[in-house]
Amino acid sequence: MTQPPTSKPQAPRSGHQAAPSHSAHDHGAQGQSLEGALQQAGFYPRLVADVVDDALDGRDCMAHLVHLETHFDRAEVRRHITVLVLTDDMLVIAHVDDQQLDEAGEQIVAQISTESVPVAQIRSVVLSYMYAQPQNYKPSDPVRELTLSIAWSGGQRLDMGPASCGDPQCEADHGYSGTIAQEDIVLRISAEADGLQAVQDAKLFARALRAVNTGSAAPVPHSGPVAAPRPRTGVFGNRLSRGHQR
Repeated sequence: MTQPPTSKPQAPRSGHQAAPSHSAHDHGAQGQSLEGALQQAGFYPRLVADVVDDALDGRDCMAHLVHLETHFDRAEVRRHITVLVLTDDMLVIAHVDDQQLDEAGEQIVAQISTESVPVAQIRSVVLSYMYAQPQNYKPSDPVRELTLSIAWSGGQRLDMGPASCGDPQCEADHGYSGTIAQEDIVLRISAEADGLQAVQDAKLFARALRAVNTGSAAPVPHSGPVAAPRPRTGVFGNRLSRGHQR
C-alpha cells in the first residue's frame, strides 16, 4: 500500500477542477466520463481501466463513482482507489492498492480486487448527508460531506460501547449498548477533500443505483463515451474486503 517517491509517476492532485454551479437538487449527468475520472484520479489509470473493463464483460456503463483515498502514516503516503460501475443488471466494484517491496522503491506491486453483484441482490442503498450551518439552510446549499453505504450480502457491522443511565455519578455496570448496520461497502466523500462535484457525482450514482435496483425509471447515463474495450491481460483474484473504506 506504500506509495514511495520513486514509484511509478502519478498524475498530480494539487487541486480539483472547479465544480460547475448547481442546485443541491440537480438531477443532471455526472461531471466526467469514467475514463476522465480515472485519469483525474491519477492512480495507475490505464491499469485500473483495464481491470474494470475486464470485470464489465462487455456491459455498458450507466453510472460510475471513482474514489481515491490518501492516508499519511508518518513518513509514508498510502493511497488506494475504489471504482463502482453500474450496468443495467450488475454493480461492479474494483479496488486497487499498491505496495513497495524494497526500500529503494524500485519494486512495486498492485493488489486488485473485483466483485460483481447483481443489482437484484442489493438490499439497501444508504446516503448520509452532512450540511454546515443547518439553521441557515437554503435549497441551493451544497452537501459538505456524503457517506454512501451499499449492502447486498447480509453482512453486518456491530458498534458496541458501555451503556450508561445518564447519571454522571453512577458507577453501576449497565452492560453494553450498540447499533447494528448492514453494509458491504462504505465510501465517504467530502467536498473539502474531494470537491463539490465529487459529492454531486456520488449523489447521482446513488440515484442511478436506486433506480435500477427498484425497477423505476432509467437513470440519466453519465456524460462522455465509455472507453473502448482493451485486450484482457489476465484475471485478478481476491474477493473485495468488507469495510476497507473505514
